Amino acid sequence: MAEKALKTSVFTWEGTDKKGARIKGELRGQNPALIKAQLRKQGINPTKVRKRSVSLFGAGKKIKPMDIALFTRQMATMMKAGVPLLQSFDIIGEGFDNPNMRKLVDELKQEVAAGNSFASSLRKKPEYFDDLYCNLVDAGEQSGSLEALLDRVATYKEKTEALKAKIKKAMNYPIAVIVVAVIVTAILLIKVVPQFKAVFEGFGAELPAFTLMVVGASEFLQEWWFLFLAAIIGAVFVFKEAHKRSEKFRNWVDRTLLKLPIVGDILYKSAIARFARTLSTTFAAGVPLVDALDSVAGATGNVVFRTATNKVKSDVSTGMQLNFSMRTTGVFPSMAIQMTAIGEESGALDEMLSKVATFYEDEVDNMVDGLTALMEPIIMSVLGVLVGGLVIAMYLPIFQLGNVI
Repeated sequence: MAEKALKTSVFTWEGTDKKGARIKGELRGQNPALIKAQLRKQGINPTKVRKRSVSLFGAGKKIKPMDIALFTRQMATMMKAGVPLLQSFDIIGEGFDNPNMRKLVDELKQEVAAGNSFASSLRKKPEYFDDLYCNLVDAGEQSGSLEALLDRVATYKEKTEALKAKIKKAMNYPIAVIVVAVIVTAILLIKVVPQFKAVFEGFGAELPAFTLMVVGASEFLQEWWFLFLAAIIGAVFVFKEAHKRSEKFRNWVDRTLLKLPIVGDILYKSAIARFARTLSTTFAAGVPLVDALDSVAGATGNVVFRTATNKVKSDVSTGMQLNFSMRTTGVFPSMAIQMTAIGEESGALDEMLSKVATFYEDEVDNMVDGLTALMEPIIMSVLGVLVGGLVIAMYLPIFQLGNVI
């Protein structure tokens, strides 16, 4: 095993060039003395060299899946350009603003420098690199085509994360509408309605039923608002805990989401896209179909498709054609089944599955844009009804003031 490489850090420096002009920059090295020596070789007189500090907020910044996708794309680019693996880690690590991502890249470099393979180094970070990722990198190292496999993995991660972002956008929009409506209503009931109530008490006449209902709701909310808030927080907490601890509850949520109008269709097509994209990537990498379906089952993100994929795997392992097995599940759409059949007959299964994935990813994109356009008038209508209803309730007694006089 090779001797473990010395740990390097990023240093910021200031100095003067041969013409006396002040310049500054950053360099990666083991200590300030080596950084100064490197700068002098370039004709720079260093005046200040210090280790780059980590901001208080940056230190706790999480590593996001898109960071891993960017890392993979950059590694693929470096490998294609012929840059040595260890040097690639240094170049890529310096480009990340997230200190935790720089630390992760540096740790991977140390593992590889110690004699471990790239795939085995990745497997030591399962929270960032799943089995599918590691298996594909391992296949690339074994076949001597690491740059090609990294390019496939990068494309897969980019497409997958883009699809997830679209789904989040589709789910977050209705939630945002509900939250805004609740906040606006609560503010009006707690802060505005009581001001009108003081005016109504001097009218000496019976208030309209609608106004009495709103005033009653305002009084109730002022007295018990903390219970409503506690109930909302408690409901969110219970849902998260149940979703994390109970497989039955997670499965029920998955099935229920697929039955929702509009959103269910988006989730259904996104699951088809993930199924096709994952199977295309793994099969193109030379992974046997039965083994590839193992990775696909976990990547679909929904129990309905996970169960269907496991059934397909069982059928294919007994010799059944992939397209026929997909048809028997009753889950996959005809277009995906027919394209799979064409791919099997022509020997271009990975290419056909990639086309299926692209088609359904575009479908999801269009549906999310349509949902966004649909939600805009709904937001205006909901807020208009809530705010307008409360305003009317408050002004009804004023309109009837002439009758009292």
